[in-house]
Amino acid sequence: MFFQKVRTLSSQGSVDIYAAQCKNCLKWRVIDTQEEFEEVRSKATEEPFVCSRKANCSCDEPADIEYDSTRTWVIDKPNLPKTPQGFRRSLVLRKDYSKLDAYYVTPSGKKLRTRNEIGAFLKDNPEFKGVSVTDFDFSSPKIMQDTIPEIVEQRDSASKKAKIAKGDV
Repeated sequence: MFFQKVRTLSSQGSVDIYAAQCKNCLKWRVIDTQEEFEEVRSKATEEPFVCSRKANCSCDEPADIEYDSTRTWVIDKPNLPKTPQGFRRSLVLRKDYSKLDAYYVTPSGKKLRTRNEIGAFLKDNPEFKGVSVTDFDFSSPKIMQDTIPEIVEQRDSASKKAKIAKGDV
């Protein structure tokens, strides 16, 4: 059975829709919040997503969203830990579409970009005693190449050709 979870990216390079694919009918279902998405993702192996998991939804209903190139899609790794309560995981697409950068935002709004920064934050904030550095994952979702806008691909391939041509001369 096929199972994936995806995020689509807005034109600003951040996630604007969370979706999961039903293991039974393979239709994409929009997940209402980042927290719900993280819950589904964290249990992907033990509790694969099915349409009936959403209220008033079944495999007989049309898909909520179709996989196409109207937006850039990325596939998240299954079974990543849920972001600890009070923190928020954020992903930002690089301008060249090469990768998403993951970071965490603390309850006070501070961005943490590395495990070392998280460790220091936790050490300085004992009220997060039950939270561990291992509760944070900086894995980047895989960007689906067939949904990257053509202009980005053309720019990349043109610059590669230019480099090859200069090296040959």
